[in-house]
Amino acid sequence: MVAAIKRLNIYQKEMYPVLPRLVLGYIVAAEIYFIILLNHGVTHFSLGIQELIAGFTIFSFLFWLRIADDFKDYELDCRLFNTRPLPSGRVQKKDLAVFIGALIAFTVAINFLFMPNFIFCFILYTYGSLMAVWFFQKHKIAKSLPLALVTHNPVQILMNIYIISFTVIKYHITAFDLTNVLACFTLYFPALIWEVSRKIRAPQEETEYVTYSKLFGYKKAVDFVFIVTWVDIITNFILVWNLNKLSVVVLFLLVCWMSWKFIEYKKDPLKYRIVTKVERYTYLQESTMILTVVLFLMFGKIL
Repeated sequence: MVAAIKRLNIYQKEMYPVLPRLVLGYIVAAEIYFIILLNHGVTHFSLGIQELIAGFTIFSFLFWLRIADDFKDYELDCRLFNTRPLPSGRVQKKDLAVFIGALIAFTVAINFLFMPNFIFCFILYTYGSLMAVWFFQKHKIAKSLPLALVTHNPVQILMNIYIISFTVIKYHITAFDLTNVLACFTLYFPALIWEVSRKIRAPQEETEYVTYSKLFGYKKAVDFVFIVTWVDIITNFILVWNLNKLSVVVLFLLVCWMSWKFIEYKKDPLKYRIVTKVERYTYLQESTMILTVVLFLMFGKIL
């Protein structure tokens, strides 16, 4: 038991640091929760155990996806990333299977006992489980990067819907309106942009690892994330327009900076890895969204 715990500690340090990811889970949940409430004119909140469970559920589910990915990609990782905890043998599959089984059971149980939107938790974990087994179509999906993206990336929308459903049920808010629809995509697009960007490389950097740049050329791949970035920022403009006009200005400046980086990268793909710029942009973008909520709670609408 002690040895297994030590191995799990190695895994979390290198692959899924618990404290930062737990904070991330609560940030994701809080951003969607408050954006919806403030856009619907709700400024008096009843915070309690349900909000704690909602943020923990996001953390727990992302942990499950991390481990599921390691199981799915085990053979490939043994060849290309053999220093990682699982392929290197420093962590055993049994360790991760027992741990994640217990974590999923605990998360589902507290959702069943305390959350008014348990059905959405069930849907989320069902989808995650299907992802873990390639939707029973591994022979097709594993060989196609675009097909993997189409089938796996929508999980972010389901996480958003989990938070949205809890919020609208608890506060008796209209379920289907523009704000809630946009909230479904507010963190989906950044996840999509990052997922594609991390698999864009200069022609000289390509290996046997399949990337979008290898399939479509790096310029076309960059054009795709460029377009999605602007679609994403428009949803953010709409969500913060009634809360803080200064945030709209900040978001516009950020997307202009990111657009320039896309253009630079297309001219010289060896200048930097585009994913590093995307990550910086995403942190600043999401920080602006969170700061918008905080400022509204403190001072009300600005401009």
